[in-house]
Amino acid sequence: MKRKGGISGACGEELAAKRLKAEGYRIVDRNWRCRQGELDIVALDGKTLVFVEVKARGEGARTTPLEAVDRHKQRKLIKAAKQYISEKNLAYLGARFDVVTVTQGGASPTIEIISDAFMLEGGWE
Repeated sequence: MKRKGGISGACGEELAAKRLKAEGYRIVDRNWRCRQGELDIVALDGKTLVFVEVKARGEGARTTPLEAVDRHKQRKLIKAAKQYISEKNLAYLGARFDVVTVTQGGASPTIEIISDAFMLEGGWE
């Protein structure tokens, strides 16, 4: 469903996935859910596991897409990522958190990949 003045989350995720693939990421999971939350996209960038949060906004939104990934959201993503790593036995891989912002303004959306958007404090244990 299209948001007022913007694009839908699903459309934003599709655009983000296409952009990530074009940048050489390999998508391994989408919309992975667990009790701790949801991971929009899980990808590999070389040998690094990347947990990607996608945020889409339209023109005139009150917050930028990146502002929507606040400390509370980051904690939820970290918990879900830890669960993902545990369930898939992927502790041997390095991991990071990226944010892809999709901003609708004009004829085509602007898509930005923010690598290492936030850090995991205290390690994966």
